Amino acid sequence: VQLQASGGGLVQAGGSLRLSCAASGTISSGNVMGWYRQAPGKQREYVASMSSAGTSNFASSVKGRFTISRDNAKNTVYLQMNSLKPDDTAVYYCQLRYRSSDYWGQGTLVTVSS
Repeated sequence: VQLQASGGGLVQAGGSLRLSCAASGTISSGNVMGWYRQAPGKQREYVASMSSAGTSNFASSVKGRFTISRDNAKNTVYLQMNSLKPDDTAVYYCQLRYRSSDYWGQGTLVTVSS
């Protein structure tokens, strides 16, 4: 399984960005796709995820500002980020989890200027 993330960039505080992550390879149903992020000097942290059945979860820090969706036919997950803050600046990584296996994308940089 390979994951390709895209959509990062530079945005002003209060702005929006949409990240995409496409998975390829042998992908079974019942998986969970989601996003983590890692800010400079900090540990990677969970952002949001959605199961193939449509159940979503969010970190408290992004709840109400970020939404997650996915297109199972395209094995793609999206992260819509609104009301961005400088604290959202990080490299965002997409993840696919199936049973005990985790797969990671290469990361896409999001920079929010104040």
